[in-house]
Amino acid sequence: MIVNKKEKYTLISSDEHSLKAFQNSFFEKVDAFKMAHIVLQISEEINIENKEFSLFLKIAEQKQEQGTSFVIINAVVNIDMFPEFMNIVPTLQEAEDILEMEAIERSLGF
Repeated sequence: MIVNKKEKYTLISSDEHSLKAFQNSFFEKVDAFKMAHIVLQISEEINIENKEFSLFLKIAEQKQEQGTSFVIINAVVNIDMFPEFMNIVPTLQEAEDILEMEAIERSLGF
């Protein structure tokens, strides 16, 4: 797992070759990012199924409750299979756009 702290968020990228290894690394350290906005970049080289993405649902819910953002970058997954509050986008630029939109929504009280 590669962690890069940016100005407005923390980018976490996978360097593992399996989703299970990446998830284990991420879930071991997720508490360290409790108040940070997180962008999780999952390599498209990792073979992943939609049901495996559902393991991130709890984190997405927790981040929303805490008033922080959680965005997953992956172009392979079918986003229509997940609730609207789970942000899955294909590019880093789109992830940054989501972070900006959610910051505006929070400032407006939504």
